[in-house]
Amino acid sequence: MKIVPSYFYDEEGDILYVSFCPSEKGTGVELNNNILLRLDKDKERALGLTFFDFSILIQKTELGPRGFPLTGLAGFSEELREIVIRIITTPPVSHFLRITMYSPTLTEAIPITYVEKPSSPMFLP
Repeated sequence: MKIVPSYFYDEEGDILYVSFCPSEKGTGVELNNNILLRLDKDKERALGLTFFDFSILIQKTELGPRGFPLTGLAGFSEELREIVIRIITTPPVSHFLRITMYSPTLTEAIPITYVEKPSSPMFLP
């Protein structure tokens, strides 16, 4: 079943709300200071995303998309971290977030993301 997300953009607050299952209740987890994932932990599926400072998150730099560390993952239990990683690396979330790793050393790995601008007509120039 294809999920058609619904969007609400708060222009004054520069916050984008994306809902995959508007009527369902779930748990909110902070991926970083700007990205909140709403999920159903029992069914291991995304219910929605909230992007704070959305216009900054989607800005391109001279070298490409702006990346943001997923600092929130460090505070999760191993079980929750695995569930969240599965959710954010598969549709529908993966249509909005691209996940990669930054390795400052050979033994260190920091998950980072960049935000894809939604293809909804409300976000076209």
